[in-house]
Amino acid sequence: MFDYNKAIEELEQIALKVEDPSTSIDQIDKCLARSKELTEACRNYLRTVREKVDDLQD
Repeated sequence: MFDYNKAIEELEQIALKVEDPSTSIDQIDKCLARSKELTEACRNYLRTVREKVDDLQD
């Protein structure tokens, strides 16, 4: 089951890591790939929730 709040927390941690000057380019590349996955999962989750709310309103 997808946990939206955990995904947001992980995205925040990724942002901090990417902003850290000691983070290597390879690590940044991995962080960007993971952030893309998390962002897409969050969008899908929000889209699904919005559709459920819309269905309830109809």
